[in-house]
Amino acid sequence: MLRPAMTQILKNNESYYSLVVAVAKRARQIAQEAEDNHEILIEKPVKIAVEEFAAGKYRIVENDDIGEKPEQ
Repeated sequence: MLRPAMTQILKNNESYYSLVVAVAKRARQIAQEAEDNHEILIEKPVKIAVEEFAAGKYRIVENDDIGEKPEQ
């Protein structure tokens, strides 16, 4: 699979930052699962995670208040 464009993965005005955080979390899960099962990964965990998000296996969940300025 070719690298999917960010616009193909992001929907409904989701933030790029949320995608990066979600992909990083999923990549860590993939790496940990492979280590626990004594598997050797052919592809990098980040690539696998991006492909999973692009395929719709996982989705980004954001808080409603994301992007608002914090109260001081």
